[in-house]
Amino acid sequence: MVLSDLGLDPWDTLHQGLSRTFGLPIGTWTIIVGAVVLLAWIPMRQRPGFGTLSNVIVIGLVVNFVLASFGPPEALGARYACMAAGIVLNGIATGAYIGAGLGPGPRDGLTTGLVDARGWSIRAVRTVVEVTVLASGVILGGTIGIGTVAYAVLIGPLTHITIPYFGAPPDEDDYSGF
Repeated sequence: MVLSDLGLDPWDTLHQGLSRTFGLPIGTWTIIVGAVVLLAWIPMRQRPGFGTLSNVIVIGLVVNFVLASFGPPEALGARYACMAAGIVLNGIATGAYIGAGLGPGPRDGLTTGLVDARGWSIRAVRTVVEVTVLASGVILGGTIGIGTVAYAVLIGPLTHITIPYFGAPPDEDDYSGF
């Protein structure tokens, strides 16, 4: 999605904004922010799994590698293909690590931790977290656009399919906010 330059998901808007404002590659900010979010798990007594820790490190390293290895495509069709691939691959990856029981990513665990600790609605918590992160990213210079809207509309249905497909119990209440 970063290569497409058509808008990012809320967290990547924040990572890109941090990169543009303070330096360091976007993937490095993905790792730093993921680690900070994991620290927020401590008072909520959330437990990371292998997928949680892999999410923090692997995604950031892959983002840095891809952005260092490939330039943004010039053709609009290729940009849309990058955007679509980013959304679909994010949905598959989320389904794979949550569905396999390897632990939620730091950002997903933040949502579920707040829901468990406070008893708030997962939809309300997820919305407040995502809007706050998106607004912070925009203020810092992160990109929003058609990709941001497409991600917001498509990621829920994609993860609704991929989480059960990869083995999570089909409990609608546990995953409806993803």
